[in-house]
Amino acid sequence: MRYAIFSDIHSNLDAFESVLAAYEKERIDKYLCVGDIVGYGANPRECIKIVQDRNIPTVAGNHDWASTARFNIDYFKPYAKEAILWTREKIDNKDTEYLNNLDIVYKESDFCLVHGTLLNPEYFDYIFDLEDAMDSFKVMSVCICFVGHTHVPGVFIKENEKFSYVRDNVIDIEPKKQYIINVGSVGQPRDGDSRGCFCIYDSKERAVWIKRIEYNIGIAQKKIEDAGLPLFLSRRLSLGH
Repeated sequence: MRYAIFSDIHSNLDAFESVLAAYEKERIDKYLCVGDIVGYGANPRECIKIVQDRNIPTVAGNHDWASTARFNIDYFKPYAKEAILWTREKIDNKDTEYLNNLDIVYKESDFCLVHGTLLNPEYFDYIFDLEDAMDSFKVMSVCICFVGHTHVPGVFIKENEKFSYVRDNVIDIEPKKQYIINVGSVGQPRDGDSRGCFCIYDSKERAVWIKRIEYNIGIAQKKIEDAGLPLFLSRRLSLGH
């Protein structure tokens, strides 16, 4: 099976459409989303519709649940809070019901998906470093856990009691190792690369690829500005942070 695994669309329809077009060339068997369909960007309903129309299994992100008031908005910075409140006004009851009912963890035989961490996933904590990763490795029962949330792609690796971190774009999945793989962000990368980020996992080849795609950032920025959302959310798209 070849899996398309992506995260943190954040209502950026232009980036999302470019990523989906790139996936069309990759012989994908199944699509999976690691959360945060909405938040920050100007097209929440359109992004939700694509995920729903394609029946893409999706785990809840903190912005998804905050947009339905299931997660406390006080945890967010002012510009993020403003975007959440704006999103609540734009989505309809069916969108709200869909986001509110997203599961917090998704599992297949050899991998799982969670937006933040496997330890208390409903808190949406971040995995920034090896110490953070260790908490999830302790409760991890599969070979690979795909995460998002930080918007920075990277791979934490556990081999026996040794832990490491790499920023490789191609990862060979080796026996007797466990991996926590951050798939980066489709709609708001924060690693200094403004291109949309997405991931492919081939369970037969036992390999993972982190890829990037150009999209029309200017259009996405104009939509944010025209919507009256914070200008910071527009400017950061071209900076990739």
